[in-house]
Amino acid sequence: MTVTAFIATHQNALRLGCFLGVLVLMALWEVRAPRRRASASKRVRWTGNLGLVVLNTMILRVLFPAAAVGVAAFCAARGWGVLALLGLPAWATLVVAVVALDLTIYLQHVMLHAIPVLWRLHRVHHTDLDFDLTTGLRFHPLEILLSMLIKFAAIVMLGAPAAAVVIFEVLLNATSMFNHGNVRLPASADRLLRRLVVTPDMHRVHHSIEEDETNSNFGFNLPWWDRLFGTYRAQPRAGHEAMTLGIRTFRQPRLCLRLPGMLAIPFIGEVTDYAINRRSWEPRP
Repeated sequence: MTVTAFIATHQNALRLGCFLGVLVLMALWEVRAPRRRASASKRVRWTGNLGLVVLNTMILRVLFPAAAVGVAAFCAARGWGVLALLGLPAWATLVVAVVALDLTIYLQHVMLHAIPVLWRLHRVHHTDLDFDLTTGLRFHPLEILLSMLIKFAAIVMLGAPAAAVVIFEVLLNATSMFNHGNVRLPASADRLLRRLVVTPDMHRVHHSIEEDETNSNFGFNLPWWDRLFGTYRAQPRAGHEAMTLGIRTFRQPRLCLRLPGMLAIPFIGEVTDYAINRRSWEPRP
C-alpha cells in the first residue's frame, strides 16, 4: 500500500489521533508557559467552545457524510480538475494541492471580513474574550457549512487527490490550535517559525479589538499569503500582554462564552459595514 493510499484509507484514525494529540500538547504547553493571563473562566469558555466543536461535527456528519474526501474521490474517478491535466508526479500533485487549498482558505478568510453578512457569521470566532487553543476551533455552524462548500468547489477545480485533502485538513486543524495557543515562544524562535507557519504571536494580532489589526494576518497555516498580499502586521501596538481581544460591541460573557449566545451572535444587531480596507488607525475619542 502506498503512502497516499494509506492516508486515504486510514483518514479517520489519522484525523482523530492528530486532533487529540495536538489538543493535549497545546493544553499542557498553555499551562506550563502561558503568554497572557486569562480574563474569563476557562471552564465556561472551554465548555462553550468545545460544545460548538461537537455540534459542528454532528451537523457535518449528517449533511456531508462523505465530506471533502468523498468529493476528491469523485473527481479523481472522472479525471476532473486542473491538476489532472498537468500530469505532475504524485508527490508534486500533493504539494501543489495542499498549498492551493491553503491559499483558498486565506482568500475565504479575507472574504469573511470583507462582506458584512459573512462577517456576522465570522464574528463568532472573534468574540472570544480570551485567546487559546479552543479559539481555533470556535466557528458558527453556518460558517462551517459555507467553508465546506467553498472547499468542495476548490477541490473540484483543482482535482485535488483525497490524500492531499486529508493532509491539508489535518494540518489546518493542528496549526489552528497551535496559532491560537496562549503559549510563550522565545522571540528568536517566533521570528524563525513565522517564515514557515503562522505563529501564536502572529495570529493573535488578528484577534485585536482594534479594527485595523483585526484586518491583518489572515493566514491560518502558511504565513506567506499575508506578506504577498500586503495584509501582514508584525506586532500589536499595545503589546501581546496588554492588548484587548475581541470585538467592541460584544463584551458580555453570557453572550460571548456560552453556546446559546454564540449561536445567536450572527442574528444580533444590524448589518453594518466592517470594511476590509480599514487598515489605518486613529485613536478613538
